[in-house]
Amino acid sequence: MRTMISAVFAATATFATVAQAETWDMPTPYPDGNFHTQNIRQFVEDIKTATNGELTINVHSGGALVKPTDIKRAVQSGQVQIGEVLLSSLGNEDVVFAFDSIPGLVSDYASAEKLWHAAQATVKRHLEEQGLVLLYSVPWPPQGVYSKEALTSLGDLKGLKFRTYNPATARFAELNGANPVTVQAAEVPQAFKTGVVDAMITSGATGVDSQAWDYLSYYYDLQAFLPQNMVFVSKDVFDGLSEETREAVVKAAAEAETRGWKQSAELNEGYKKTMAEHGIHVEPPSEAMAKELSAIGDTMTAEWIEKAGEDGAAIIDAYRK
Repeated sequence: MRTMISAVFAATATFATVAQAETWDMPTPYPDGNFHTQNIRQFVEDIKTATNGELTINVHSGGALVKPTDIKRAVQSGQVQIGEVLLSSLGNEDVVFAFDSIPGLVSDYASAEKLWHAAQATVKRHLEEQGLVLLYSVPWPPQGVYSKEALTSLGDLKGLKFRTYNPATARFAELNGANPVTVQAAEVPQAFKTGVVDAMITSGATGVDSQAWDYLSYYYDLQAFLPQNMVFVSKDVFDGLSEETREAVVKAAAEAETRGWKQSAELNEGYKKTMAEHGIHVEPPSEAMAKELSAIGDTMTAEWIEKAGEDGAAIIDAYRK
């Protein structure tokens, strides 16, 4: 009898453990070979290990489960629990999220990290007001201009169809006299090959991911800004976790942020080398380009602060201190 009771208790305990286990779905915009996606896969593996399988996260990369433009809404609506987006892609709904895409404000990882420290608390607060919890954020390598033909200045972009991916790059195109055309990362090769766009501003990572050498000839290393991807979770879902599981998620997120920033910096030069080896002319910006970028940066910084109000001014003030 005692053996039978013990068996019942053991079965009940096992059932309770299984019942507490959770599985989340995580849509991401980028392919498996992208360093952001690889970092995420390590992040979810760390969580699974730390929670002994109590929390498993299934990663759906490359926009396979949810279109990149719909990922945030999918998390807010409960369709999925966690996701990744390009932070500045949300700039139309909340201009604060575009803090990292102002050309000329930062040009290297040290200054980008300083800007992130200045903006992080505000970004977290704005997300929490929308029912979301920021877990971590990682920058892309510095952004440069790609073109089919050689450029001597940014003014040469005038009249060209310019691929954009957020409000800031659309404004950058307008200030150079180019015609902005929104194209998601996965659609870049087809857009160039079919003449939908003629030039773009993006990182070496995207250039390699999309094999830009198949349809472009020049890359100008402007180091214009370092836009960030963020990983975030539904606040209701996060708050529903046990304290131990929440701690495991937060710890894995901190490690993913540190690892991601390091990987982005380490890979940056390699991306440019790979493009050069495949025939792309990788060039430093001309003196004219540098001057034009500085002027555009001054304009866009002032515009952003005006739109972002007190929060925007506080971020820029904290960064410049």
